[in-house]
Amino acid sequence: MTTTTSSTGEQGATGRAGVGGVLGAYLALTKPRVIELLLITTIPAMFLAERGIPPLGLVLVTLVGGAMAAGSANALNCVADSDIDAVMDRTKSRPLVSYRVPRGHALVFGIALSVLSFAVLWTGANLLAAVLASAATLFYVFIYTLVLKRRTSQNIVWGGAAGCMPVLVGWAAVTGTVGWPALVMFVVVFLWTPPHFWSLAMKYRADYERAGVPMLPVVATPRQVSVRILVYSWATVMSTLLLIPVTSWIYVCCALGIGAVFLVVAQQLHRGVRRGRAVNPMRLFHLSNSYLSALFLALAVDAAVGLPVLG
Repeated sequence: MTTTTSSTGEQGATGRAGVGGVLGAYLALTKPRVIELLLITTIPAMFLAERGIPPLGLVLVTLVGGAMAAGSANALNCVADSDIDAVMDRTKSRPLVSYRVPRGHALVFGIALSVLSFAVLWTGANLLAAVLASAATLFYVFIYTLVLKRRTSQNIVWGGAAGCMPVLVGWAAVTGTVGWPALVMFVVVFLWTPPHFWSLAMKYRADYERAGVPMLPVVATPRQVSVRILVYSWATVMSTLLLIPVTSWIYVCCALGIGAVFLVVAQQLHRGVRRGRAVNPMRLFHLSNSYLSALFLALAVDAAVGLPVLG
């Protein structure tokens, strides 16, 4: 009976939606805001790999292919997590939950995007970039979504590796290899992901608990969470300094300045939790977005200007 009702709901909602509504629903499946953040790290990686401004055509191909890969991973995540999304206030308006996109259609859409991404990157960039993008999609769907997310509080730590792949894709698109600066950028994003996501999970702890997802704030005390956020925040800022040998004073000054702001806000969150005060973890969440964007923008500007590197 439940299946019949859901099917009817899907058909009814789809039938009532206009073309714009349908296209908007499919776009929402890809989680455009997440894609935007991933692409913000791709372009600077390409600039740093080129040590200048890479060919515009290559940048566009890499962005299109990368956006398709990320959109594929997000759409398939929506398919796998539709039961979780249905009970969380933050996600209950997503297309599958609200029957704006049939589940089977979303699955085909996600797979098609992945195939197209591979083709675009292989023909427009190189095979390595295509393989890395596809590997990120497979890791995010099969390792993070289907294995880690519902089983361990360390889900976002290891699952976040998929979100680090765009820097490798961007570097590989320019050079055909994966150099050590690309690996350092991978580490920066890897270490940045836990404080970014745990601060969000602190805000929506009740959502994750209701859905049975063991995000760290669900299974640990607020103080334990804030300590780990602070540790990972320090590790993130320290790791950004490993890029000094391939950058100039422009990047170094920016990395130190914005890194200090990031650490101050992380420390304020921890201090508030430790003292038992009401805290706003979303302040760190939003700042973490700005921090990563500004850091990678500094990398791009530094590479484009072409000043002598410090290493």
